[in-house]
Amino acid sequence: MAFVLPDAADADSPLKADELSVLRAQYENEGYYVGVQTKFNYAWGLIKSSTRNEQQEGVRLLSDIFRNAPERRRECLYYLALGNYKLGNYAEARRYNDLLLDHEPANMQASSLRTLIDDKVAKEGMMGVAILSGVAIAAGVVGIEKEMSTCAWHSRFCVGVRHLVK
Repeated sequence: MAFVLPDAADADSPLKADELSVLRAQYENEGYYVGVQTKFNYAWGLIKSSTRNEQQEGVRLLSDIFRNAPERRRECLYYLALGNYKLGNYAEARRYNDLLLDHEPANMQASSLRTLIDDKVAKEGMMGVAILSGVAIAAGVVGIEKEMSTCAWHSRFCVGVRHLVK
């Protein structure tokens, strides 16, 4: 029987709107003196969102916690990796995820996320190569057509001028 990694469960499972509203209200009620745990909970909810702006805000809040609360860095790593993955910042996602795996090599969720990141990078890399190849081919065709039309025009012009000179 093959060993299967658990999914990076939070990658595609947003909170319900009312659940996120509860976290937002708690965050806003604490105002200037918001606690690290409240900020983390709200950031977690934002990262899970399917809305890009909310995901960006979640990454911003987690980055703030990561910088200012060294005792919470390990907790932030996975969600910073996940948030950056969801935003398409694969190099940043890989960097945070690798930091976590350096400290917790057996972390199954981080291992699963590494696979998601690697698959997405490979897929987008192949699409990028295909797009660049298509652009290069199109540019070559346009160049050939332009050269042919220039030559055809040039030939007609030269023939016409030769006819006038004779």
